[in-house]
Amino acid sequence: MGTRLSRIYTRTGDEGTTGLTDGTRVTKDDLIIEAMGSVDELNSAVGVVLTETIPDSVRAHLTPIQHRLFDAGGELSMPGTAMIQRQDVDDLEAALDELNEGLPPLQNFVMPGGTSAAAHAHMARAICRRAERDTVALHRHGPALNSHTLHFLNRLSDLLFVICRQLARVDGGEEVQWAPRQRPSSRAED
Repeated sequence: MGTRLSRIYTRTGDEGTTGLTDGTRVTKDDLIIEAMGSVDELNSAVGVVLTETIPDSVRAHLTPIQHRLFDAGGELSMPGTAMIQRQDVDDLEAALDELNEGLPPLQNFVMPGGTSAAAHAHMARAICRRAERDTVALHRHGPALNSHTLHFLNRLSDLLFVICRQLARVDGGEEVQWAPRQRPSSRAED
């Protein structure tokens, strides 16, 4: 592969536009840029989880996910391109089944936290949900997207939740369970 960037700044975006891979210029608040930014942020959040001390079984799933997220960003920057495949969704489902096996059934909602790695994974999960929302909005109001990419982001948020549960248990840790109020106040009493 040859050199892609010889100069980092180009000044072409100084007026609030940016270029897609096909040369099309769009505003930096365009839905396509929102979706690309969310997917990029998600990839960064997964990278933060990978800096933690985590089980090899989790690392083995997250490392290739980063590459697929880069592919998803590439799809968004090249309208009409499909890089995420059905097999990528199937791989997430297999990882979900593998990592969820042995976890106790949920008795309540799980709060972000437990361990540093679990908290970072919760952040990645929340960012994944935003990336999914942004991508769905783009799909509804912009060019039709690869349906596998939409499915991939949906499954990935589920997988990240299961990873949160796994990471909260590392070295004898525990999940933080939601402790609801015993009796919710009614609005009339406020």
